[in-house]
Amino acid sequence: MLDIAPTDQGKVVPPAGEPEERPLPSDPKVIFLGGLFVLALLATAYVASDIVLPLVFAIVLKLLLQPALRVLERLHIPRLPAALLLILALFGTIVGLGTAISGPAGTWAAKLPEGIPRLQERLSFMRAPIDTLQRFWQQVEDFGGTEPSSNAAAPAAGPTFLTKLFAGTRNFASGFFTTVLFLFFLLVSGDIFLHRLVEILPRFRSKRQVVEISQQIESDVSAYLVTITIMNAAVGIATALAMWLTGVGDPILWGTVAFLLNYVPILGTAMGVLIFLLAGLLTHDTLWQALLPAGLYFGFHLIEGETLTPMLLARRFTLNPVLVIISLVFWFWMWGIPGAILSVPMLATTKIVCDRIRPLAAFGHFLEG
Repeated sequence: MLDIAPTDQGKVVPPAGEPEERPLPSDPKVIFLGGLFVLALLATAYVASDIVLPLVFAIVLKLLLQPALRVLERLHIPRLPAALLLILALFGTIVGLGTAISGPAGTWAAKLPEGIPRLQERLSFMRAPIDTLQRFWQQVEDFGGTEPSSNAAAPAAGPTFLTKLFAGTRNFASGFFTTVLFLFFLLVSGDIFLHRLVEILPRFRSKRQVVEISQQIESDVSAYLVTITIMNAAVGIATALAMWLTGVGDPILWGTVAFLLNYVPILGTAMGVLIFLLAGLLTHDTLWQALLPAGLYFGFHLIEGETLTPMLLARRFTLNPVLVIISLVFWFWMWGIPGAILSVPMLATTKIVCDRIRPLAAFGHFLEG
């Protein structure tokens, strides 16, 4: 028999162990209009990605830098100089890493044409599956009515993989300064939007709810971003040491590659294993030595991604893993690699908002792991 506690008004409330009721919207018009609003929002994000993507990236970077900004404010540094200091530190880190890895990256790029015959010889056992896959793909193209490629276009088929891999990024590098501009003003006066929203809301309950949601998003998403950045840095340092100890060389290059790829769930790990496998095959003649760099990198990822990071974030984030994969694929299709990086923070932000707005509580519960 269920224990039900009476209230002063004669109503009853569920006991502590009873799950909270999450009402679903019953009006078809509300569901229909909500679906249209989401579709319009996604269409706008796709069409105006040159503006929307830098803005979303700036908001995420603002949440990442917010704890450091709070520390600088506690040290009685004004907000404007503190924001400039953080942006200069971020810009200096990016430029410094780019300068440090440009030389080794050019050296490895020069090694690749000379190492292709060696790779073909070492991977001769995979020639038959690859040929089968190519024949299957050619049959698919012929079925779709596409013209077969001529022999003259064969040399140009090499870079198509990288071209397709980075397609959809919408020239994100060209929007770097737009992102920095947005980031600076968000750090300096980003709270003004919250203040104005609180002022125009008519009810005190709504004002308090908006403030709570804002604080929860800042706290949880900042904690998530700082945690994964520290974990990714640890993976990068461990990978750099592993590459140095296994004789691959250029530890700064490989550590930076591991650090950046770890921001992209699943796809980044798969790409990293492939990259370190190729680096090992180009460096060592013995098979086990060639496989060791990729094996060590994958082991570091398992320790970090399956043990340490979930343990640190379990209380704040319990996202549905299937929806994480769907979000990753969808935003990768929308915005390319930047979308894959932003997919989890955007999904976590959506869950935080839905959990604290009663009509959307059921959807927030659906996002929970």
